[in-house]
Amino acid sequence: MAGEHDAWDDVVLDADFIRDAEATEPSARARMLTARWSREAPEPQPWRSDKPPAGWFFSKARRGKWRRRR
Repeated sequence: MAGEHDAWDDVVLDADFIRDAEATEPSARARMLTARWSREAPEPQPWRSDKPPAGWFFSKARRGKWRRRR
């Protein structure tokens, strides 16, 4: 053990090393999508093609609140 040289013996963890290190990494979802899309590209989607959930905005339950009472 005393005569063995380890690869980490020469590494100096000083302020310059810490400042030069990358501070961010992609999120788990970004890594998952990158892996998925490298196998097969996603199909193109038009901008704002998603539809709101059923009854989200134009439901009958909400309509009664907007009518003026007489």
